[in-house]
Amino acid sequence: MSMPKGPSLAVRPATKDETPPTGLQILQPSGWPMPRGYANGIAADGRLVVTGGVIGWDVLGHLPADFIAQVRQALSNISAILAEGGARPEHLVRLTWYVVDMDEYLGSLKALGAIYREIFGAHYPAMALVQVVRLVEKTAKVEIEATAVVPR
Repeated sequence: MSMPKGPSLAVRPATKDETPPTGLQILQPSGWPMPRGYANGIAADGRLVVTGGVIGWDVLGHLPADFIAQVRQALSNISAILAEGGARPEHLVRLTWYVVDMDEYLGSLKALGAIYREIFGAHYPAMALVQVVRLVEKTAKVEIEATAVVPR
């Protein structure tokens, strides 16, 4: 069985010495290649905190034109929503990214990885990346859904 090669964030995978936050179990099937910048799966016990699709507008409703700036703001917005629900970035178990331009995403991996680590640290949940024709907000270039589990 061959493993598909897919895009990944340009972030450092967790080492064997690093342990996930209490209540989380990283699911890494034996013999599978180590994912880069995401987890294949996570099992978690606790209270669920879920966001809707979050875009990169600020508290005044302004949306920057730049893809990287939109990602930075969207991740910051997710962090604020998690905090409102009593969750922290290390409680994330899943992120689903919707982008309107896959080439723009792939051409920005290094910057995306730096922004991700700046906001969420070195915790990498299960992730999916989907290219879409457009988002509800016409000028949005990225929308991200998040799921976190706060340990009991």
